[in-house]
This record gives sequence, structure tokens and C-alpha cells, in this order.
Amino acid sequence: MGQRTPLFDLHLALGAKLVDFGGWDMPLHYGSQVEEHHQVRRDCGIFDVSHMHVLDVSGSQAKPWLQHLLANDVGRLQQTGQALYSAMLDTHGGIVDDMIVYLTDEGYRLVVNAATGDKDLAWMNANLAGYDVRVRHRSELAMLAIQGPNARQKIGELVNQERTALIHTLRPFEGQQEGGWFIARTGYTGEDGLEIILPATEACSFFNDMVGAGISPIGLGARDTLRLEAGMNLYGQEIDEQVSPLVSNMAWTVAWTPEDRTFIGRAALEAERARGISSRLVGLVLEERGVLRAHQVVRIAEVGEGEITSGSFSPTLSKSIALARVPMATADRAEVEIRGKWYPVRVVRPAFVRHGKALI
Repeated sequence: MGQRTPLFDLHLALGAKLVDFGGWDMPLHYGSQVEEHHQVRRDCGIFDVSHMHVLDVSGSQAKPWLQHLLANDVGRLQQTGQALYSAMLDTHGGIVDDMIVYLTDEGYRLVVNAATGDKDLAWMNANLAGYDVRVRHRSELAMLAIQGPNARQKIGELVNQERTALIHTLRPFEGQQEGGWFIARTGYTGEDGLEIILPATEACSFFNDMVGAGISPIGLGARDTLRLEAGMNLYGQEIDEQVSPLVSNMAWTVAWTPEDRTFIGRAALEAERARGISSRLVGLVLEERGVLRAHQVVRIAEVGEGEITSGSFSPTLSKSIALARVPMATADRAEVEIRGKWYPVRVVRPAFVRHGKALI
């Protein structure tokens, strides 16, 4: 038996098929993964993401500590509620985890991945020496994601006047406290929407209110195809400690200035950049029948080979798509080996669908 979120019994009552995800018993779907995917693209749906770790960082040296710990620079956050996306690296430039960081009135709020939470805390604690910093794991909180073009409107009709006003004034990649709730305009689907961090004791009631209002619960299966269509990395597939941000479409998250900011992994990234980046993450589209899957070999004529990191059938595009790490010299065509046969694929920018519209 794995760990359970506060909504576990509710998922069972709603008929969810449960699977192990990073040691957590989580809903894969509630009947049809494909229909749940379409529901988010066309309207909106609710995800239980309470397995994510919420960490609050405070103390007089919270800012310089995070500037040392993370590849992106929290100094860029100037107003309460602003957020940034960053990798946390080891000394070799490998990605320990990726996360969202919010500036709060008390310090900073970090939202990190479920499967890496314990490892993240251990790494943070190992690098706390000499800093006046407190890292608090907010295990008493739950987290719900409501995603889709109608998400903000529908949630605004269910909550109190103060929360409704906040929902309609939040800018993308901003999160603010309202009462005991933290409401952010962020997500992992390529659609507009909200992520709400609230007391675990209130999560089931609010989830029920949303389902009662006709907002469908969505499982991890659709969450994966949605994030793949949006070209978003998944820890353990596109990124891990064996790769750096420079080969993972995350170079934009590395803050090189100011030059005297000595974040962990900086020297390794500078050396990698000086050597020349050898590979990159691209999108693949299979025009024929078949399904692209992780670890399939990608062959590029007169260039070399790569490997698919994530692949699936795209419900929005009705085609098989994938993310793949390939040599830098890869152009717009390649081949993928599927069950011993080679199939032609188109190489595209690694974002297939955003805000319900095809980008390829």
C-alpha cells in the first residue's frame, strides 16, 4: 500500500482506477482517459495533486540561500506573488529536481515533485550550513489543480467574493494568499487554470463542490498526455541527475547574471557550455499508424542516434507524438524503431498544443 492523499476515499467513491505513482496511490482515470483529456482541453477538470511537496522557506538569509541553491535567480522576484520556474542542480550540473518558486510575505514557497520530495529535502538540508534559513514541509496542506479554458470562470462561481476577485485579477505565473488558501495561476497542461493549496481538512469538501458543479475529476493518465502535448518535462523521463538544463529545453531557466552568483552546478554548466552542447530535446510526430514510446531508438541519417524520453498517442492531434533527446545536428526528419521496423517521423519544436490549438 502506498501513501495516500486526503482525497483517497473520494477517488474510490468516484470510481477511480488507482495506480502507484512515485510511492503514492493515485487515480489513473475515472473511466476514460481520452475523454478526461478532451474535457480539460475543451472545458476544465480537477486534478488531485496533493502528493506534491509544498515547502516554505523563511529566515533572514532565505534569498541568498535560494540564490545559491537554484539555477534560476529568485532575486528576479520583486513583488509578492511572483513566481519563477527553476532547476535545483547537483555539483555536476545534473537536475536534482525542477520546481516553481513563489515570493511570499514570509519568504518563499516551493512546490516540488512528489517522487523526489524526500531527496529534495535531504539535498536542501545538506546545503543549509552557514545560512539562517528554515525549510518547513507543509504536509498539512492539500493541492488541487483546476485546468482548462473555463477553469477560472467556473471556480470563481464557487468560492467567496474575495477569492473570486483574486482569481480574476491573477496574472499568469502568480500566486497569492487569500485567507487559508494559496491560489496560483499556474498548471501543467498547456491550458489556463489554477493550482490551489489549501488545508487538507477542506480539500474533500471543495473537491465535492466542484464535482457537484459539473467539473470532471481528471486522473494522471490525462495529466501525462496533456503535459506531453504541451511539451513539458516530466522528472524521471526528460530530466534527472544524469542531464543538465542545457540539454533539456531549460537553458532559459539558468540565470547567468549576475556573474558572481555562485549557484550549485554553475561551474559544471559553464564547462558544458564551453565544450559545446552535444544534444537537445525535440518533438517527434509519427505520421503513420503506430505509437511512440519512451526508450525507442531515434535514428537520424548521417548524424547519429537519439532516444525517446516520453511518447504517447495525442488525443488532441489524433497522432502519436514524443519528446526525444537527439544530437544537436538533427534537422527536420528522423526514423524511430517500433517493434523492429523503422518508421519516419517529423522533428518539430517540442510543444505540440497550447491553449487548445495545434502548434505543429
